[in-house]
Amino acid sequence: MRLRTVLFATLAIVLVFHFGCSGGSTQAGNEQATINIVTTTGMITDITRQIAGDRAQVIGLMNSGIDPHLFQPTRNDIQTLMSADIVFYNGLHLEGKMIDALERVDKSTPTHAVTESIDKSTLFAPPEFEGNFDPHVWMDPTAWKQAAMVIHDTLVEFDPDGASEYDQNAWALYSKIDALDAYASASLGSIPIEQRVLVTAHDAFSYFGRRYNIEVVGIQGISTESEAGVRDIERLVNLLVTRKVKAVFIETTVSDRNIMALIAGAQSQGHDVLVGGSLFSDAMGKEGTYEGTYIGMIDHNVTLITRALGGQAPINGMDGQLNQSKP
Repeated sequence: MRLRTVLFATLAIVLVFHFGCSGGSTQAGNEQATINIVTTTGMITDITRQIAGDRAQVIGLMNSGIDPHLFQPTRNDIQTLMSADIVFYNGLHLEGKMIDALERVDKSTPTHAVTESIDKSTLFAPPEFEGNFDPHVWMDPTAWKQAAMVIHDTLVEFDPDGASEYDQNAWALYSKIDALDAYASASLGSIPIEQRVLVTAHDAFSYFGRRYNIEVVGIQGISTESEAGVRDIERLVNLLVTRKVKAVFIETTVSDRNIMALIAGAQSQGHDVLVGGSLFSDAMGKEGTYEGTYIGMIDHNVTLITRALGGQAPINGMDGQLNQSKP
């Protein structure tokens, strides 16, 4: 009888210990629950993942080669947005066809434009953009660093328990961006002054040009929805010939038709112009590659532009990670 009592008591202790441990594990798992974050462009997706680390699952709606000016969300995209804990988007009318969807989501989910706190003196409002700011702020690393700060601050407010991790990840990212900016300044600064003319398919590089003292000429306007006319092509052909511009650049998300028309026009006037390469403008490179990160995207652009226009830059970029195959 005494033996049976001892056995029952031992079994009870084991059961209490087992379920107590199981309950503790479940609670710990809940404390580490993954935050569901949805982002629009790849440039936002990348820096959000770097800051959030393992504390969040980050889903980007726009993959490599997707033009955010023209992107229209599908029903699945809307469902993905509605299921998010936090949504980050660019703002400044970049995602023009997503405005209605973002406004709907904002009624129930924290929805943040990463450009919302960027110093207004940093932003650029071209006359033809009807008083609105140019949305291509990621082309200036110092401006995109401010966008990263918005993401950091939002995550700390939403998930205070992860503050130390977010701080550490953010400072590591800021350091990379500072190094990128220094590399860009030195490389682009080596281009002969008379050759500092960047001709691209559309006007996505104004922030880039202002930051690094490069004259930027886009065939189309700021949005890829605009069209270039015959007079625009003729004007730019004359610029290429007069300024003896060595190279023009295509973009990964824009048709090269107008660029080819420029080259043909310049050749008809006896001036040979090369295609300097393909730049990342509104989207990054393929996911899983160095060029598929924000740092790699800008490194690629800086290195390509510098070398094509007569400056000095290592062929494999800032840290030797560039893949020189076509993006």
